[in-house]
Amino acid sequence: MNQYPAWKYLLISLILALGVLYALPNLFGEDPALQVTSSRGFAIPPGLEATIEGALAAENIAVKNTERVGNRLLYRLTSEEDQLAGAEALGDALGDQYVVALNLAHATPTWLRALGGKPLTLGLDLRGGVHFLMQVDMDTARSQQLDRFVDDLRAALRDERIRYVSVRREGNGLLALLRSVEDREAALGIMRQDQSLQGLDVSETETAEYFGISATVQEQQLLELQQTALRQNITTLRNRVNEIGVAEPLIQQQGADRVVVQLPGMQDTVEAKKIIGATATLEYRAVDEQNDAFTAAQSGRVPPESRLYTDMNGQPALLKKRLIVSGDQLIGASSGFDQQTGQPQVSVTLDGVGAKRMLDFTRDNVGNRMAVVYIEQKPGGRKTEEVISIAVVREPFGKRFQTTGLDSMSEASQLALLLRAGALAAPMEIVEERTVGPSLGELNVEQGFKSVMIGFILVLIFMAAYYRVFGLVADMALFVNLVLMVALLSML
Repeated sequence: MNQYPAWKYLLISLILALGVLYALPNLFGEDPALQVTSSRGFAIPPGLEATIEGALAAENIAVKNTERVGNRLLYRLTSEEDQLAGAEALGDALGDQYVVALNLAHATPTWLRALGGKPLTLGLDLRGGVHFLMQVDMDTARSQQLDRFVDDLRAALRDERIRYVSVRREGNGLLALLRSVEDREAALGIMRQDQSLQGLDVSETETAEYFGISATVQEQQLLELQQTALRQNITTLRNRVNEIGVAEPLIQQQGADRVVVQLPGMQDTVEAKKIIGATATLEYRAVDEQNDAFTAAQSGRVPPESRLYTDMNGQPALLKKRLIVSGDQLIGASSGFDQQTGQPQVSVTLDGVGAKRMLDFTRDNVGNRMAVVYIEQKPGGRKTEEVISIAVVREPFGKRFQTTGLDSMSEASQLALLLRAGALAAPMEIVEERTVGPSLGELNVEQGFKSVMIGFILVLIFMAAYYRVFGLVADMALFVNLVLMVALLSML
């Protein structure tokens, strides 16, 4: 009988033990789970667990286990039905201050996870994931286009030094009032030549005092706007998915105003939902220096060229309606800390058009104030607009500058990511969210597992019957090979 050194037996035993240890996680499966995080990246307060457990208990939803991981809570449940019901219950109980997301959590024991054990990572074609159905708000897209027409016409008239009484929205179009026929003819000439004002049906109107131009958006222009907004949103969603590192996502149009987003193999859906569902962006507006915000808020009388906002402390802020720069003119953004104050900041880079508009404004308004408005689409279609910063323009600037006033570094990082991935052409909200099974991939996994088991058993029987003892030894070697292969793939 052959004899081998003891260290070889110990080495084989150690490798076999490690192989069994790291192959074990594949036997435990997954639990349907709910993850709860702060919508603005803050730490979860200690008392929140009691609120969540009370909401779940009210719906008779049993919780298998609760875990606190960093700034998030993970609740493991017993079934997908409880998962869906729990998500709805927690959404009502927690409101929009917290993100409640569906998840599939590995059921690997804690002690095994502490040793680095994890299940085999299946390919994207063999695994389910997360399904989002998103609704595009086309009414807002049309309204934004009308606002752009109004701003562009005002800017064009000012550039050509044509005096006007007012340029404002009028129903589904715009109305410009001028003081003379000559001014109206000059304005009409500009509207025919300016590329940014194409797509309008223009007609002349007159009042007792003024000479007017009435313009409505052409139906073909509205259809093109709708398609453009949808295409831009799909492109932006793809960019955002790339930011969170999901390979081969499915993002496609469904109907006239909906987009389907499927993320195969997603485990941690909280970040995915925050990024996919978010429409956070920034707007830069001038502060109304001639009127008092508190007086306007108390009286309810707001100047026609201004609009009332609130800041993060609930204080009123009176800003000009005319937009300086919006999120769709940002081409770069990165988060960091202000070197002087140590507060979180986002460094912004504008495109050519945005840089020129910012430079023109800051050059003409040194010593005046400019506000930064943080806009975010909340669940349920509610939009919040909050002034996060009001600063005095010290000197002209254009292409690159910094935005401060954010609550946390996490919020600054998320805002920079959203700006970097691109602004949505129209607001979107998630109208349906669910975890999806691997469909055909699930059948492939099941059939592949059965084929391995049947083939393995047949080989064992044949080897044992034909080769006797040597066959059993070969069977053991084959089993060890299978275990080690699964363990190695699980560790990758």
